[in-house]
Order: sequence, then C-alpha cells, then structure tokens
Amino acid sequence: MATTQGDVKDLRLAAEGKKRIDWAEQTMPVLRQIRESFTKTKPLKGMKVSACLHVTTETANLMRTLKAGGADVMLCASNPLSTQDDTAASLVKHDGIPVFAIHGENRKTYYRHLQQALAQQPTVTLDDGADLVSMLLTDAAYKDQAKRIRASLEETTTGVIRLRAMEKDGVLTLPVVAVNDADTKYLFDNRYGTGQSTLDGILRATCLLFAGKPVVVAGYGWCGKGVASRARGLGAQVIVTEINPIRALEAAMDGFRVMPMADAAREGELFITLTGDIGVLREEHFLKMPDGAILCNSGHFDVEIDVKALKKIAKSVEKNVRQNVDAYRLPNGRSLYLIGEGRLVNLAAAEGHPAAVMDMSFATQALALQWVVENKKPLDTRVHLVPKAVEEKVATLKLASMNIRCDRLTEEQKKYLSSWESGT
Repeated sequence: MATTQGDVKDLRLAAEGKKRIDWAEQTMPVLRQIRESFTKTKPLKGMKVSACLHVTTETANLMRTLKAGGADVMLCASNPLSTQDDTAASLVKHDGIPVFAIHGENRKTYYRHLQQALAQQPTVTLDDGADLVSMLLTDAAYKDQAKRIRASLEETTTGVIRLRAMEKDGVLTLPVVAVNDADTKYLFDNRYGTGQSTLDGILRATCLLFAGKPVVVAGYGWCGKGVASRARGLGAQVIVTEINPIRALEAAMDGFRVMPMADAAREGELFITLTGDIGVLREEHFLKMPDGAILCNSGHFDVEIDVKALKKIAKSVEKNVRQNVDAYRLPNGRSLYLIGEGRLVNLAAAEGHPAAVMDMSFATQALALQWVVENKKPLDTRVHLVPKAVEEKVATLKLASMNIRCDRLTEEQKKYLSSWESGT
C-alpha cells in the first residue's frame, strides 16, 4: 500500500503493530530514558536521517527516539525478509515516519526503497549491512549527495567489514561510525542476542529437539560463540568450524570439537553459518550431508550458503514443506532442508533479537548519532569507533535499570593506576 508517507503492505495492520512496539518498549529502559532527554533538548533538530535497518519493533523504538530528538526520519528495510509489516504500518500511521518496506519484497522493490530513503537528501544515514552507503558511493546519481553526508552509522559486522574494505581501497568518501564495534553492541547484541534469536528462529521453523543433536556452527566470532553456547545449553553436540587459528583454539579450549567443514559435513544434522563470508556451505558439503540435515544462516547476507549450487544439484525443490522451510531432494535419495531461503534465520523465521538486548545497541546508536551531530569539527573520512564516553553512559544506564551497582576506585587506587613508581 503506497502512500505519501512510504510504501508498506497494509495500513490496517497498524493497530497490531503499535501493540508490539509498545510491548518491546517495556524492556528498552535505556532507550526510553534517552528519548525522554531528546524530547526536551532536541539535539538532532534540523537533521535528516535516512535509515536502512531491519524493520522490527525494536527499530521502531529507535526511530521514535530519533524523531523525538528533532530529526526528520525515513526508514527502509535492510533485508527483504526481516520486515514486520504491522510494525511498518504503525510507524507510518501513528508516528508519521515514512517507511519503505514490505516483507518478502523482490530485489527490484528493495533497491527502489533504498532510493526512496535517499530521496530526502539525508544529512546522516544509518545502515545495517552498508547497502545505503554502497549506493551513495557507487551510483553516479548520488555523487554530489554523498559529499553532503555528515556521517553514516553502521550497525552490523558484515557492514563494517565492507566499509573497512572501502576505506582500504580508497572508495570511502564519507565518515562512518562503526556502531557494531562498540562493546555495548557486539559483546551483548552479537553474543546474547544472536545466540538466543538464532535458536528461536530454528525452533519456530522446525520444532527441532536440540538435545543430543550434532550441530555445526560455522564461525566462532561473537555471534558464533553465542550460538554455540546456547546450543550446548540445550544439550546439543556442538562442532565448530573456523579459518582463524586463534578462534579455533579458543573454541577447542571452550570445550567444542573443532574440524574443517569437509569433515563436519558428514557428522552434522543442523548447520548454522555465522561468518560474514561467501560460500561457507558449498556443493561438496551438501553431497556429504546426512539425509534430513537442516541448513540455516545467521549472517547478514544470503551468501553464506550457496543456494544456487544446492538448487542446481537438487532433483527437485519442494517449497514450504513447513512454514519457512524448503526441501531439496538430491539425486542420492537424501533430502536437505533450508530455512528462510538462506537469509537471516532469526528474522526470516522469528522476530530477531530480544528487545532487552537491542536496548543497548540502539541506545549506543542514538547517542553516537548525537555525538556526530554535536561534534564541532567534521569527522575525518574513515571508519571511526564509538567514543568510550558513549559506551560507558549506555552501560551505566543499563546497570541502573537492572538495579545493579558496581564499585568505584578510591583516590588512592586512581593514583596507583596512573603512576609507575610503585613496584615490588
């Protein structure tokens, strides 16, 4: 349903969406406090913010916070299957925020929505995967517009990887803040959020029993650590695959079996990719997998599982044998089951991270944006880290919301830590 306020599936879904947004807000106390402050001080007044993020209830509360701070906000989806249509409708109808996102939109519509988000000539962009920045930097139509961007804030690991590659190749022509690399983001969002929501998506799609199940986790970054830990907590026999010797060693010393995917393919009954890289599960792996093996991806883009190769070798493909699950029948008589078309399983088959953990991620996002706007000097054209002061404020507010206090250094301790004279 296209309107002057955006392009969403159906505005009649708005009432249900508002209920869900309000429910999420209950467990987002830090962002709520920031919104109350923003409402009074309007630190983002005059800013035009275009955001390419997962259109979920948690994102909705971030958008409401930025608008409360005085910004003109537009939102489009960063993944065709992550949009919650009722949430999108509510933002348009109840908050007056233009949203361009429809669950299941095709590639053409997805990129048209990116263009519509850039049509307001934003001064700041928010990204989850760097698609918006990539369009700004590679499409000649946006060359002049890119020069006027004050900064872009990147939310996810895959996006930061792309942006650092752009910086290295000299393609990056605007400042970027790597929100994903903030401790208050990846230590919590990636580990606890991805850890729980990935398993949530798998369980909703398959009703699988994890206890005793051989589960292969590809990648032992913070997301992989979270998933491996949660899977083991449910009784799974977890195998980790890695290309980084330090992470492989860490996984082994955390008590997981570690082996190459060529070997893991023979043993696993559930495969979860979390690497941010392409072709993690390929044809040679599919042909070794046992009958009934389930495949899913929890990395940002749908490239970690080579779905084209899987389709090519399949004798037939049976769509939706269960909601969000497709069966690939192989010539060897085995069947492999793919969840969510190889897209982000926690959003394609579930609702994404719990609001309580996104509270920290989006609080960091909001305060980092305030820092960008209030910074008197223009930021250098490179990938910046979130200031420690922002991170410490978010962590302090979160602890207070949990009724947790921590110690403080005495003056003597401060002096000792800042000196070098004292020894044995």
